[in-house]
Amino acid sequence: MTGTDSYLQSLLVTNPLQEPVMRRVVRALDLPPGSRGLDVGCGIGLQVMLLAGAVGPAGHVTGIDLSPEFLTYARSIAEKAGISGQVSFQEGDMNNLPFDDDAFDWVWSANCAGYAPGEPLPLLKELARVVKPGGSVIILVWSSQQLLPGYPVLEAHLNATSSGIAPFAEGAAPELHFSRMMGWFRRAGMEEVTVRTFAGDVCAPLSDEIRSALTALIEMRWVDVRAELSEGDWAEYQRLCMPESPDFILNLPDYYAFFTYSMFRGSFPGA
Repeated sequence: MTGTDSYLQSLLVTNPLQEPVMRRVVRALDLPPGSRGLDVGCGIGLQVMLLAGAVGPAGHVTGIDLSPEFLTYARSIAEKAGISGQVSFQEGDMNNLPFDDDAFDWVWSANCAGYAPGEPLPLLKELARVVKPGGSVIILVWSSQQLLPGYPVLEAHLNATSSGIAPFAEGAAPELHFSRMMGWFRRAGMEEVTVRTFAGDVCAPLSDEIRSALTALIEMRWVDVRAELSEGDWAEYQRLCMPESPDFILNLPDYYAFFTYSMFRGSFPGA
């Protein structure tokens, strides 16, 4: 399995965990029926489907991504859902969008824009360029999780690794952390900048689907952490986070976990 195939599979497996939260986020946006929007970094199109449902049959959502493999899959699920006429997909780079100025009523990006390292202002200005006066830019980011109930110290150590703090990097300026995104929006010329956090949670007994999603999430969340953990923490990580371990944390009869997404939104002055 290639890296792209593996990541695509991870997106599918973890979706049952995230989709209920995504649905609440999209409902909270209250997107205008019939509006035209852009999903930047659309991946395999899972959020494009939700956004298309929100704007209705008179609206349209365009998804853009760098991966042709993801876009092929996105087109297939749109066709199966019977909404190919409401959505379209295009290969492209979010830093140089292949669209005219003022092309969309709103721009959305989940788990993509805001994560890239480096100076965020040029990216925010590029997203703003394609939004009509009176429109908005919405960026959704994974902002926290508690997946190891009863082991807060181990989880804190895992979250302090390079993988755990990504996309932030040790030594980066504090204002480049995504939690400071309200300032990015204002510097890009947006007004009415808001942020809202949405939580998802699960508890035992876990369905097979949710168990698989959590297993994949734990694997995705803390990657290549061994070199940054003490021997004791590494042993505990293997004991609690490896599915083959008899002490795998998901086997707890009182297992409970939560995670959060933070939604940043900025609007532009009307025409």
